[in-house]
Amino acid sequence: MRERLLAAEKITAIEWREGALYLLDQRQLPQARVWVRCDSALAVAAAIAQMLVRGAPAIGISAAYGFVLAARARFAAGGDWQRGLLEDLQQLAAARPTAVNLAWALNRMHERLQRLRPADDVLALLEAEAIAIHLSDREANLTMAQFGMELIRRHQGSAQNFLTHCNAGALATGGFGTALGVLRAAHLDGLVERVYVDETRPWLQGSRLTAWELAEEGIPVTLNADSAAAHLMKVRGISWVIVGADRIAANGDVINKIGTYQLAVNAMHHGVRFMVVAPSSTIDMGSEAGEDTPLEERAAAELLDIGGQRVAAQVEVFNPVFDVTPADLIDAIVTEKGVVERPDAEKMAQLMSRRRLH
Repeated sequence: MRERLLAAEKITAIEWREGALYLLDQRQLPQARVWVRCDSALAVAAAIAQMLVRGAPAIGISAAYGFVLAARARFAAGGDWQRGLLEDLQQLAAARPTAVNLAWALNRMHERLQRLRPADDVLALLEAEAIAIHLSDREANLTMAQFGMELIRRHQGSAQNFLTHCNAGALATGGFGTALGVLRAAHLDGLVERVYVDETRPWLQGSRLTAWELAEEGIPVTLNADSAAAHLMKVRGISWVIVGADRIAANGDVINKIGTYQLAVNAMHHGVRFMVVAPSSTIDMGSEAGEDTPLEERAAAELLDIGGQRVAAQVEVFNPVFDVTPADLIDAIVTEKGVVERPDAEKMAQLMSRRRLH
């Protein structure tokens, strides 16, 4: 399966070349493919905050490269460059704090910095660490794709209908995707009849990004309004809802794009299985439950305006970006370390104590 996924790869959103970070501007997809060069930590932090790059793993990878750019600039300036670097680290960490991969990647980069010896080539080793984070995410996606596909086949070995939300594909990761990686593998194994995609208001990551990714790879895809999801489960024979995650708490609660919670409630009512696919770096064992996580809210204009044109009344706006799906609504969490079915705190702790299986 790994070789078949590699052969089918068509989409990438993050490139490190010529000493700079290049990001595919996801705000302009699918109308245009525009690459943006980031050559400073400030530029990377802005790209994350403005959702030029999005998706928890992709945010973490970008931040790691941002750390390299910050170290290069501070090192060249001389003086107490590590003190200045900590200021850059804080700026990157504040760009989108709900995505735990952001803090995870920056912590890993900082730990690598602290292990450096006086004779080491500082910049080369930090660059190698960021590249390792990027490549590790790609490998994790391939492993998760295999695990998720095997889980689908175990429960129903014929072609079936799926529903997904937001974008957890190659655009949101270091390559292949989490939820979409599983769907890509399932498609290659003949298990996909059709994938239904929530449009995912208000940024429309489903209609702009996920539907585009699936169509690019020839996977049968149908776009639907978010509010049609329960009806779809009732009339279109959906067998699995498959989503990614921005953070997973120690008890198995999942923090993901707003709308995920209501999908899980609807799935439970209709007897539809619910799968969350995310690398172990998304699991925050320091958060006992999902409600411990501060949930980001974004600007009111995202709901009041469309394309810069006001369409709503002058009213107050509640625009949370994420919600919390309780663990008891989740059938399976798929990671590169393995699969946890019916997650709880004990099972999550056991998972995190494992080495990677592949």
